[in-house]
Amino acid sequence: MNHRLNQSALATLPPGVVRPAYDRAGTRIGIVHIGAGAFHRAHQAVYLDDVLAREPDWAICGVSLNSPDVRDALQSQDGLYTLALLGQNPSLRVIGSIRELLFAREQREQVLRRLADPLVRIVTLTITEKGYCLAGPDLDLTHPEIVHDLASPGAPNGAIGYLVAGLAARRRLRLPPFTVLSCDNLPENGRKLGRAVVQYAWKIDPELARWIESEVAFPCSMVDSITPATDDALRDKVAAQLGCTDAWPVQREAYTQWVVEDSFCNGRPALERVGVTLSSDIAGYDRAKLRLLNAPHSALAYLGALMDIETVAQAMAAPVLAGFVERLMHDGIVPNVKAPAGFNAGAYVEAILARFRNPAIQHRLLQIAWDGSQKLPVRLLGTIADALAAGHPIDLLCLPVAAWMQFVRRQARNGVALVDPMADVLAEVGRQATGDATADVDAFLALDAVFAPLSGDARFVSAVSTAYARLGDGSPSTVWRALAD
Repeated sequence: MNHRLNQSALATLPPGVVRPAYDRAGTRIGIVHIGAGAFHRAHQAVYLDDVLAREPDWAICGVSLNSPDVRDALQSQDGLYTLALLGQNPSLRVIGSIRELLFAREQREQVLRRLADPLVRIVTLTITEKGYCLAGPDLDLTHPEIVHDLASPGAPNGAIGYLVAGLAARRRLRLPPFTVLSCDNLPENGRKLGRAVVQYAWKIDPELARWIESEVAFPCSMVDSITPATDDALRDKVAAQLGCTDAWPVQREAYTQWVVEDSFCNGRPALERVGVTLSSDIAGYDRAKLRLLNAPHSALAYLGALMDIETVAQAMAAPVLAGFVERLMHDGIVPNVKAPAGFNAGAYVEAILARFRNPAIQHRLLQIAWDGSQKLPVRLLGTIADALAAGHPIDLLCLPVAAWMQFVRRQARNGVALVDPMADVLAEVGRQATGDATADVDAFLALDAVFAPLSGDARFVSAVSTAYARLGDGSPSTVWRALAD
């Protein structure tokens, strides 16, 4: 097989492959996306592929900051690539929304010209949290990338520098600004990004900073879809089904969610017509995701790991564990989540359970178990605090907390290193644990960075101690019996 996926190859694809439902030549670039990695191409670019069937002004220019690989892989494919949807009914879809690909370090002037293009009205980003160069809530002015860009604002390297350079050019040209939409998994992502951009601009030009503060929109958003990395097995499978080679296909589960704050300063596509949820309560959706998706994930991780189960799908195939997780979600979490307006918690729970059961997604429990000291407070302990304040029972909620303690104890006993910012402290607590519920739980609850102020609530201490005792020695058979009770 020596021909590549490209515009001319679309007509030769098998009938079962979905292809762009519009004339790509008639589209115009209206969005610049910084960070054109797999998640963007499996998520936002797919929504915009749907948009282009109705509105041709929202094609994408994808910009990579650190590597030319995506540009080099897709340029000869006219920006086309394949999305493989994983599940009981797998399917392939060719995405055509990316019309241009640039590598910023080699094509800086082209990127800056595109940011100053009057047709561009939105800039989106998926650069991960570290790309924002934050120190707490503020911009880290000592970060090497920020230091470089402040010294050479017309020749930036980082995302913040490019955004400000682009906005400065539009102000000079008397053009309306673009909306800056973060699509990274970062709470209050728009607020944090806007603050960083303004703080950077103040160092260059206070008048520009004031213009950005008054004119530029930085909406918050929430995104969700499991997107496994592309590997040779995927490339081979896609090539066999397409009848041509795709240098960089992407894959994800069928489920996808994008919630966006409807706060744009220069127009927007009709995102609500392609499945995007527009809401003024992004924090509420973030909270629902943390508590209804991430908390059960952690429960599966710690209980499943103690039972020597390897993946989420395998854990959900164990009736006793799957049954517990369903009870945890319906009876332990849903009554204690303040959901955003219009949010259907029951339907969301059922969708999550279906995602967990998907055998095509090999999500390893030990990977989900990483960084428990950071995850437990936001995934489980907040729900427990709200349940206590409302006088609701917390027994179900405390079992995963006790399972984390038992997991730490087991790993320490077996000499297995923890992946956690508090690994050394946790390993010492785990080594000292004897199996006595009162003593062991007291030692864990003394970790104020994790458990304060809940550790001072006698109801919480009692419930966690009872759960810890139920898990006994943490062996698979004991955990199985505890879940079956």
